[in-house]
Amino acid sequence: MQQRPRFLTAEWRWLAMLNYRVSPQLLAPLVPAGTEIDLWGRDTFISVLAFRFSKVRMMGIPIPFHTDFDEVNLRFYVSRPLGGQLRRGVVFVKEIVPRSAVALTARAMYNEPYSVMEMKHRVPDVTRVAETPPEVEYAFRQPSRWSRITVTPKGSPRRIPEASEQEFLSVRHWGYTRQRDGGTVEYRVEHPRWSFWDTSAAALDADLLPLYGDRFVDILKRPADSAYLLDGSPVSVSLPERVVQPRPRVLTEMAATAGLRPTR
Repeated sequence: MQQRPRFLTAEWRWLAMLNYRVSPQLLAPLVPAGTEIDLWGRDTFISVLAFRFSKVRMMGIPIPFHTDFDEVNLRFYVSRPLGGQLRRGVVFVKEIVPRSAVALTARAMYNEPYSVMEMKHRVPDVTRVAETPPEVEYAFRQPSRWSRITVTPKGSPRRIPEASEQEFLSVRHWGYTRQRDGGTVEYRVEHPRWSFWDTSAAALDADLLPLYGDRFVDILKRPADSAYLLDGSPVSVSLPERVVQPRPRVLTEMAATAGLRPTR
């Protein structure tokens, strides 16, 4: 496979992941063209993922005051058939960061659904530990209050097993984003296989309706079906590449909105 130009390199650390089973019909309107919902057995998942973004470089250049920050995202899982194989990837419903420049860049480059909120965290001081770390927490400030994601790991860290739920949810090397014109872009995310801890407790405490809309309220207010803490690693993210072109109907609607007549 041809190497794609890198746009961003960074480290993702202390990834708190809460997973929820959903009906595939709930996600169908959000699936980018050219992809399909990816199933684990018969199950469809969404995940809330919170983590530390550090040592960030864009096109090899560190941006002052934007090299270390938190992110919280809501995502689901898709695949793209290509040449007899499946490219397994993720689609983001919403991504929260505390830096406006990060959100603006991601919207402009990828059309990713970023929002900006004040954020804070409680994570171990070191990047990797052999024993069980204490409770990990990420918080973000909604207009009504501080909201939180917490996980309490237990046991020893383990490498992610082959053909496991943990592999299905975390070993994802592609991102897909629907574009305003109805097309789809694809980008590659490279990182090694992580280690993970099981959890004895996990919670999402947030004002869910204004955060994610009524589509996900009933799902996210219940306890997660599974939850993990992952140690993380260095990562790289490629520049986006369009893999599905605009839909003609969307182009016609865009032209009509702009007061233009489509050519024949």
